[in-house]
Amino acid sequence: MAFETIRSCDAARYAGKEGCMLIDLRSEEEYRAGHIPGAVNIPYEELAEQKEHIRKYLLFLYCDRGNTSLLAARDLDQEGFRVVNIGGGILRYRGRIEHS
Repeated sequence: MAFETIRSCDAARYAGKEGCMLIDLRSEEEYRAGHIPGAVNIPYEELAEQKEHIRKYLLFLYCDRGNTSLLAARDLDQEGFRVVNIGGGILRYRGRIEHS
């Protein structure tokens, strides 16, 4: 695997940074209940449909516990995307949570 995994506590520093996109891979309901500020919601099941829209960004992926984001990071990395996995997902994140 060529992509990097960072700690969840480091995730918020990339939100809103030029050229970066923080992606919450959980369901829309889970996202609305609480997400890392600045994250966009692209459920894992819809990720394939969004590939052309996100290709230009350095992607930071997270999910609930980190398993789904790890799979997505692996797949996107193999397709040439620039991607970073956020280890432990939102369950290990201890920063501010935003609700929609």
